[in-house]
Amino acid sequence: MVNKEVIVQLVNDRVKQILLVAEAALPPSQFQAFRTVVLNHFGRNGLVGDLEYLDGKVGLQARDGEGRNTPCTKGGGP
Repeated sequence: MVNKEVIVQLVNDRVKQILLVAEAALPPSQFQAFRTVVLNHFGRNGLVGDLEYLDGKVGLQARDGEGRNTPCTKGGGP
């Protein structure tokens, strides 16, 4: 199964590389703006937040379907 922490680490590694290239290519003021946008999209307010939400939601859905709380009366049972 895919682990949220592994995904975040893989994305962070790539974001670091993108920011290094952008820092070399852009003037400082433009780089700061670009860095802010990238970190907002891939950080806690963006992708990481989405993954945390999905991680919690999937965990809830997995638990919701376990077991049966009431006996089945379909088919003329007692």
